[in-house]
Amino acid sequence: MDRWLRWARRIDRVSEWSGRGLYWLTLGMVGVGAFNAIARYLDRYTGLGLSSNMWIELQWYLFSLVFLLGAAYTLKYDDHVRVDVFYGQLSSRGKAWINFLGTALFLLPFCAVMLWMSIPFVSNSWAILESSPDPGGLPRYPIKTVIPLALLLVMLQGVSLMIREVAVLRGVERDNLHQEESRPRIG
Repeated sequence: MDRWLRWARRIDRVSEWSGRGLYWLTLGMVGVGAFNAIARYLDRYTGLGLSSNMWIELQWYLFSLVFLLGAAYTLKYDDHVRVDVFYGQLSSRGKAWINFLGTALFLLPFCAVMLWMSIPFVSNSWAILESSPDPGGLPRYPIKTVIPLALLLVMLQGVSLMIREVAVLRGVERDNLHQEESRPRIG
């Protein structure tokens, strides 16, 4: 089990690295959004022409990156939305079974199907070097490439989650599985 847990920690480090990078992307997204708002108002009153489709699409691309690449990081910290009203009352083993089965039966198959379906979508975008239809817009093929990458990251994090849940089912205390994890919390 120790060897599998080492693999889980490696996967967690990848998710951690990508998640920490998203802190900076989020800051950039907010900065671009603030610039877009200010530039629109300045354009209206001064006619300077600061706003363009490029800046609007850049904000959209940054949001897409945060959303797509943040999924694995969110899964790592179990911060995704749960709708199960019984989960909170379950024992540690009960939660481990729910997490394991949910990952094996729903998360990984969903990601695999979406990955399989996204490859032609992304390949076509690269083949035609797809760009925005709006004047001054950005190319679309690089951002579409992030879709399969994000799905792979979520699948990897799902495997890490399954390894940890198997460890809990085999008697390892849940608290001992997350010793090195400390994420800054806001609020």
